[in-house]
Parts: sequence; C-alpha cells; structure tokens
Amino acid sequence: MGKGKTVYFCQECGYESGKWLGQCPGCHAWNTFAEELVEKKSVARGRGAAALQTKSLPLSQIQTAEDERISTEIKELDRVLGGGIVKGSMMLVGGDPGIGKSTLLLQVCQKLSKQGVKVLYISGEESLQQIKIRAGRIGDFGDSLSLLCETNLDRIRGVIDREKPQIVIIDSIQTMYREEISSAPGSVSQVRESTGTLLQIAKGMEIAVFIVGHVTKEGVVAGPRVLEHMVDTVLYFEGDRHAAYRVLRGVKNRFGSTNEIGVFEMRQEGLVEVENPSEYMLSGKPEGASGSVVACSMEGTRPILLEVQALVCHSNFGIPRRTAAGTDFNRVNLLMAVLEKRLGLSLGSCDAYVNIAGGIRMNEPAIDLGIVLAIISSYKERAIDEKTICFGEVGLSGEVRAVSMAEQRVMEAKKLGFETCILPEVCLDTVKGKESKNMGMKLVGVRTVQDAMRYVMR
Repeated sequence: MGKGKTVYFCQECGYESGKWLGQCPGCHAWNTFAEELVEKKSVARGRGAAALQTKSLPLSQIQTAEDERISTEIKELDRVLGGGIVKGSMMLVGGDPGIGKSTLLLQVCQKLSKQGVKVLYISGEESLQQIKIRAGRIGDFGDSLSLLCETNLDRIRGVIDREKPQIVIIDSIQTMYREEISSAPGSVSQVRESTGTLLQIAKGMEIAVFIVGHVTKEGVVAGPRVLEHMVDTVLYFEGDRHAAYRVLRGVKNRFGSTNEIGVFEMRQEGLVEVENPSEYMLSGKPEGASGSVVACSMEGTRPILLEVQALVCHSNFGIPRRTAAGTDFNRVNLLMAVLEKRLGLSLGSCDAYVNIAGGIRMNEPAIDLGIVLAIISSYKERAIDEKTICFGEVGLSGEVRAVSMAEQRVMEAKKLGFETCILPEVCLDTVKGKESKNMGMKLVGVRTVQDAMRYVMR
C-alpha cells in the first residue's frame, strides 16, 4: 500500500480531481467538491494471469430460470418492482426522514419470513431492542429472520458468507464503512466503496440486497450520483409524513417498468396497501361546489382518478398571484394563457389557486383538461356535474389532444359510478369500439376547449 494523498470528489457524480474546482467538469454542478484522503493500492500484480483466465460466453449458451422473482406478498410493492424481487438484484430505497422506509422493509421481512425465506436485516442506526419494539407493532414474524447491528462491511461480509441468506437489508448505506478507506462513514468514498462491495455480494452469491439511502434537502439520495447508477432499482418514498398516505415510485428499474406506483396508508400497525387509490383520493369531494372536477391520470398501467380544485378571484393588487399545489406551476400559467387568448376570459387581473386534492403530485398532460374546466367553473361560479369526469391534453391553440389508454380510463370511471366522460374526440373511435364494456356510459368528444366549456356550462 502506497502513501496516502488528498483528492477532491464531486458529491453529485463522483468526478475525481487533484484540486478543488468551482464547477464539476463531469456534471457541471457548482460547489459540489469535497476533500477526502484516499490510499493508493497496487493492482498491477497478477493482472496478466487474471486476464488469461477470463473468457466471454455466447448469448445462446446463457441459461435463465423461470422463477427468478420472489413475491413479497405486498401487492403494491410487487407492482413497483415489476412482479417481485429478482434474485441477485440490488435495490435502493430513498425518502424523507420518518416517511416509512424502515417500516416498509420490516414488513417485507415479516412477509418473507412467514414464507420461509431466509432474511438478514442489518441496521447501522438502531439497536436490536429498538427494532424488536417496532416489529412488535407490525405483527408476528417467522423464525427465518435474523437481525444484526453492525457498520463494518468486512464483518458484515463474513456474516453473509457464513449464514448465506436469500435477502439482505442494509439500513442505511450512509452508516456503512470499510477500514481500508480513511474517510468518515457517509462520505463519497465510503458510500461508493460500500455500494461496490454489496454489489459484489449480490451478484456473486445471488442474494437480493435492499439498501436504504438518506436524502438531501433537494430530495435526492445523499452521496455520489454514481450510487443510483450502480444499483438495479431505485425506489422513492414520497408524501407528507404528517399525512396518512404514502406513494412508492420507481424511478429506475432494470427488471420492470418505471411508470408504476404503489400507494400505502400509514396506520398504527404499519403501512397498509391502498388497493383502490381512486376511491381513496376522491373521498370527501364536495357536492355542488364550483371549481371542482374529477380528472383521470395514468401511472403505468393503473388509472387514478383525482379531484382537481381551482379558486379564481379578482386580485386586490396590481400583480395577480398564481399558486399550484400537486401539479406543475408553469403548466398552470400556460393553460391560463390559453384560456385568456382562446376563450376571452379576463384572467389577467385574477388570482388563481390550483390544487390536486389529497396531496398527491401528478404531472401527466392528460389532466390539462381537468385543470382548464376547474378554472372555468370557478371563474364563472358554475358547478360541474359531480358524475362527470374528464381527461385530455390541451395545446397552445386550444385544441384537446389525444392521450394514451383512453379505454382503461373510461372503465375505471365507470367502475366508480361516473356517468359522463369528456375526452378528446380523436379517442372516441378507440373507446366506442368497446361499447359493450362501457355499459352505457355517456362519452362526450371535444376538439377544443371551447367545445368543453360549452358542454359543462350549458
């Protein structure tokens, strides 16, 4: 081992530099370099012999098993993972403090231990007694679950080699360290080295590894950005920790779709699945109130009905105030400009507040029509029929454009008792082709926002 030296690492992408830089040449982020002490290691010896022993394998000779996934028996989590846990995969779970990451993973341990799956839960932040107290609130566990409180990765690797579990959970990656790295736990070097060690364990021993990652104030996982590139799946736990619901969203998944979400409700006994998020989001919707309309958004293959609320009132100041909660603020300003230009509504002197009820955040363009109709309803003080639902993307010319999976949206609305659906006219042929399944639901096709306003304000 050679002499140690000081280098600078970018906290975002892991770029290494011999001196401090204001802007990272790799990711172009500002003020992200941190100083760390590293050790030089000699790796040249034996490289030639190792290269001679390495050989490639043709694709046709690679064998795959049919049952590569392990079901967690938590349907919402299995949906986000793409059907279950893939053997030998590595999954990163991030989220705000107190959002429920450790609770969710402990519930996964409960379900897997009752199936007889050997699980090793490694905590670097809690004692065994603290985990036992939390486990007692969740329920009964099987005998195949083992707990370990340790932060030294060399010792952890020895335990894994000896016990050979099928699932390993690391809570959290920022507390793990290797003695060969002189920097403190949680630093760029330690996080990168720890993740690399766990990745070798996962791939080499066919063990599925969950790692918990802390998040920064910007909402991204703390540590180098290379951490998210190394793992197979990145899951983010979203939602206000003071609210009841939680949304588990996959932002990266090598074994499934990244469009799926899982919805949970936090209760005394832990996280409970919300099998019908649409009904949950629409609970408490006011009757006969202006500025409220139900829209439909798609999250992967799941349609979710949500209430879009708008409040438009004349401003008492020279500059009107605009606020958007649960959707893109700039998108709301754009849609209001379309209404003022194409429909002649005098919104330039009005305050406007748009909210997606329930606290969930949706950015799909299909809710554009819902935002437009909610703003029109509040501006004209006319309530929209509570049995009416709408979806469609609105362009700058005021046209209502087609959206994907129109039939699934209509079927979900019919299931929840809606009687009228306002949708883009170009989607009518696709939906009417399944008229027998629609069971008589009234479909109203619109080409422009003028057509939509004429129908709801008639």
